Amino acid sequence: MCGITGWVSFDRDLTTETHALDAMTETMACRGPDDRGTWSEGPAALGHRRLAIIDLPGGRQPMTVRTPDGTVAMVYSGEAYNFTELRRELADRGHRFTTDSDTEVVLRGYVEWGDAVAERLNGMYAFAVWDGRHDKLVMIRDRMGIKPFYLYPTPDGVLFGSEPKAILANPLIRPRVGLDGLRELFTMVKTPGHAVWEGMREVEPGTVVTVDRRGLRTRTYWRLETRPHADDRDTTVATVRELLDDIVRRQLVADVPRCTLLSGGLDSSAMTALAAQQLAVQGEKVRSFAVDFVGQTDNFVADELRSTPDTPFVHDVARLARTDHQDIVLDVNSLADPAVRERVIRARDLPAGFGDMDASLLLLFRAVRDQSTVALSGESADEVFGGYLQFFDEDARTADTFPWLCLAGRHFGDDTDVLRTDLTKSLDLESYIADGYHSAVTGVQRLDGESDFEFRMRRMSYLHLTRFVRMLLDRKDRMSMAVGLEVRVPFCDHRLVEYVYNAPWALKSFDGREKTLLREATRDVLPQSVYDRVKSPYPSTQDPEYGRALQDQVKDLLAQPGHRVFDLVDREKADRAAHRTGLNGQGARRGLERTLDLAHWLDLYAPDLTLS
Repeated sequence: MCGITGWVSFDRDLTTETHALDAMTETMACRGPDDRGTWSEGPAALGHRRLAIIDLPGGRQPMTVRTPDGTVAMVYSGEAYNFTELRRELADRGHRFTTDSDTEVVLRGYVEWGDAVAERLNGMYAFAVWDGRHDKLVMIRDRMGIKPFYLYPTPDGVLFGSEPKAILANPLIRPRVGLDGLRELFTMVKTPGHAVWEGMREVEPGTVVTVDRRGLRTRTYWRLETRPHADDRDTTVATVRELLDDIVRRQLVADVPRCTLLSGGLDSSAMTALAAQQLAVQGEKVRSFAVDFVGQTDNFVADELRSTPDTPFVHDVARLARTDHQDIVLDVNSLADPAVRERVIRARDLPAGFGDMDASLLLLFRAVRDQSTVALSGESADEVFGGYLQFFDEDARTADTFPWLCLAGRHFGDDTDVLRTDLTKSLDLESYIADGYHSAVTGVQRLDGESDFEFRMRRMSYLHLTRFVRMLLDRKDRMSMAVGLEVRVPFCDHRLVEYVYNAPWALKSFDGREKTLLREATRDVLPQSVYDRVKSPYPSTQDPEYGRALQDQVKDLLAQPGHRVFDLVDREKADRAAHRTGLNGQGARRGLERTLDLAHWLDLYAPDLTLS
């Protein structure tokens, strides 16, 4: 897991641009604290920051292969979980390896198969190859978009990076965010290819982007497709379990300390229990970590979203799976610390608006990183298996919009209610969301003979797997890599995604409960309490002192009449929020958190940032 960046300029010699390349590379020092490297030749320059996971001494980058027709150089971020099999195949084809790293396997795979290497990879990855044989840059991103990847076309080439900050560090670029960028910020919708910053784009998941003197071309090598599902219930349950066993086995491979992130929910508990079962055969214990808040378990108040605290269930799993477990208990001062909020914004490059859930995730990852370098997470199981409340809400099922938006206001509040009225009118978020939704659903293929209900549930699954999960994957990557922690996501394995996506809803929820298919596939390794537990999302603090701390910070902001945040936020609305009572609920704090996020974002990027 690393940070990559680069620059291709067909009209100049980039060997003279070392200062710019170094600046781009150093923006991602947190992503790769173990090593750095740069390479340039003619019109191409590549930069890399390394987090060493496999073959610690041998996986340095940029990595090159010399051929009779020119140099092939690569920068790579992520992990290829099937690199051992690919290495054997390439060796049989005459390739000779000088390292034990998956990086060299991917590079030599490109030399052998060109960009068709993408179809052969199982993993999470974003990599760029300068192919000196043909004077072209090839950029490839994993199928689900687990690893971030951004590009910025220029008149004579392209800039790219794992994060926008790497591209923004180039002297050619001035940070600018227009109305469409702001629209993306204020909706819980991640539009494919949209990068918020004007002129910048994402390399979309499952695509290959090629840049040469003729320009930029994109090829899709993977998309979520509808296929018939012929397996009965027992076969489907067994197949899911076989896939999970194989996925967890592959994702436990590392030459550094590993652990799991354990919430006490079905997803992370199943993944932790399977990892513990596999490592026990090798005489090893799984290390597990959970986040908690001071006093939360003892003083927990149930609501519509969270009916139980996590910690008792976490401990049930840790006891049954015999993990080496640790609770990371956070206090209000840490969660509300402006320095933590600033680090969150710096990590994400954007004021993402997840509030204390972002802060706690960053603090959890920082504590985990002190003891482990690789963590397995239960992220994305809700999207794959259908675990969210909206999958069971009739209004959300039938709404002509993104289903999660039907419940977001009820559970999380409206963080746009602090915006200036003139800005809200200009943004016209309702139309933006409607346009995005209708564009999204055009990609859903219907099976012949599929019932209206099954097609409706397929559409919900498709929207979660191609839109919603990408927001969470981006959040997970940015928060973890900000502290140099690699977080792997077993439930994003494309084989599992394809298989479960095409299982009809009648199999995914054959007893009427959420994620029945996953529950049954892993029931033998789960404590009964977790097997019976109702879905509970990532935790949020219930301590009223957190809300009061936010109010004090907004009051300090209001005392700065010239702050640019009031170009976006209505001063009177912010003042009312800063003096409101009853801030125990998560939704009641959203406007405060959004105001502070925007303020920190503008502080970080001003005076260069232009809003238009």
